[in-house]
Amino acid sequence: MTTPPKLVRSKPLKAILFKLGAVTMFIVMASLIKIASERVPAGEAVFFRAFFGLPIVLGWIAVRGELRTGLKTDNPLGHFWRGLVGVTAMGLGFSALGLLPLSEVKAIQYAQPVLVVVFAAMFLGEVVRAFRLTAVALGLTGVLIIMWPRLTVLSGGDADPLLALGAIVAFGSAVMAGLAHVFVRKLTMTEPTSAIVFWFSVTSASLSLLTIPFGWVMPTPQEAMLLIGAGLLGGVGQIFLTSSYRYADASIVAPFEYSSILLAVGIGYFVFAEVPTWPMMFGIALIICAGVLIIWRERKLGLERAKGRKVMTPQG
Repeated sequence: MTTPPKLVRSKPLKAILFKLGAVTMFIVMASLIKIASERVPAGEAVFFRAFFGLPIVLGWIAVRGELRTGLKTDNPLGHFWRGLVGVTAMGLGFSALGLLPLSEVKAIQYAQPVLVVVFAAMFLGEVVRAFRLTAVALGLTGVLIIMWPRLTVLSGGDADPLLALGAIVAFGSAVMAGLAHVFVRKLTMTEPTSAIVFWFSVTSASLSLLTIPFGWVMPTPQEAMLLIGAGLLGGVGQIFLTSSYRYADASIVAPFEYSSILLAVGIGYFVFAEVPTWPMMFGIALIICAGVLIIWRERKLGLERAKGRKVMTPQG
């Protein structure tokens, strides 16, 4: 039997700092992957991300004193499916980075929290009422606005087919990441955080090896440094992200995910000479608005449920 995760006292400022650290790590990681993607296939990049992130994760687990007990699992098949879906999301995301501007990939991937609402209703039986359905529609409208200039090629437009493919692949990454989130929700009911993080890294590294026949390359020293750096940053980011949710409720931490667009636009402009378009920024605004509405609604419902439990508790 696995040990459930320990509860800690709420520390909102510490949680927010961890979240901002995680966002920074993941954006810089994506930038390194984008540079390497000119020659290195996405499957190979996934391997480096997972394999070189693993020592960081193991060190974190050891520091927490969970190296002996925290890796045990009662649900190995659940970890496999979570890993399969998660590694697919990662691979599609890395592929998109080789086709589209960094900020545009990140913007399309903002569809993930919106899609989680849909998948939670489909697979977890969560009730989704008119308010959240409206927020989902608003978020998906924002995604369509961002993607539409790329998708005009499907209706005979003059858009670059590779850019259209990049937009579709980025959206596919968001879909798979949303599904992975649902798998994680189910795993957290029985599995400790350390096991979820560790077995995802192991599964990702193992499954990525299946892409070798599709054309891995021998990385140059510079590419190897970029890929190893991405793996290390990804491992640190994963720890920061997990830690942020240990110190505060998701409703407090989650909105700070959207700070990543500022980093993505800044790095895209100064490093890759990418200039964001007004339609993209408008679409991002709609998606962020939808995400914040969903988070606000979740927090309100959580407070109502807590109040209801308090009222029902017998008084001594």
